Amino acid sequence: MVVLEVKNIGKHFGSTRVLDDVSFELEEGNALAIIGSSGSGKTTLLRCLNFLETPNHGSIIVRGETLFDADDPIKGQEKDLRTKRLHFGMVFQAFHLFPQYTALENVTLAEKLLAQERPDFKQRKKEILEEIEVHGKSLLEQMGLAERMEHYPHQLSGGQQQRVAIARALALKPDILCFDEPTSALDPELTGEVLKVIRGLAEQHTTMIIVTHEMSFARDVADQIIFMDEGVIVEQGDPKQVIDHPREERTRQFLTKY
Repeated sequence: MVVLEVKNIGKHFGSTRVLDDVSFELEEGNALAIIGSSGSGKTTLLRCLNFLETPNHGSIIVRGETLFDADDPIKGQEKDLRTKRLHFGMVFQAFHLFPQYTALENVTLAEKLLAQERPDFKQRKKEILEEIEVHGKSLLEQMGLAERMEHYPHQLSGGQQQRVAIARALALKPDILCFDEPTSALDPELTGEVLKVIRGLAEQHTTMIIVTHEMSFARDVADQIIFMDEGVIVEQGDPKQVIDHPREERTRQFLTKY
């Protein structure tokens, strides 16, 4: 089943064209890796999917529902922005944890805020909050952080903070989990622990989009790879084919760096 359809997404900032007619599909349970040099449009694409940026043209469709269509003013409105974002879980390069909250509080905060809008919240407040706590603890255990739940971000290593961020992104059960170079801010010895978690999510058939510079990881974990350059998709396909036997000269030139 196709979960995500991206059609002809374009984005420009003034006269600078950052994305130019980017189109692809993502099947449920698959992992898509996006590779390319800095400035190729990878992060802007993720930001458009998460509605942190508004595309200038194109459409975004999740499970058959058009969330954005540049040609349809209703689909382009901001009023449903939060609802649209709930389809995507975003893991940033720099963690973005709230320093005043523990690991568990960071993971459960958004779910608790959303729960207050439930019609049965006042009647079942204690039960609902307990369920959210159990869910948050389960996610942190899945991340290997059972002993760190009550620690604050400054008490955690970079790798641990990123794993908290992954748990937080999973908490709202998004259709698609997005990673924007999740290991780029980590020391080399901490990169492995985060990649291990992402590999585990892939083995569980979590639907993911991973922007990464880890070529061997992308080849081994992804079901599909997209290589972007100057805002366009130059090549896409099976990871081993794209990485080991690229068809396009621009892809070959990029991969020689790795």
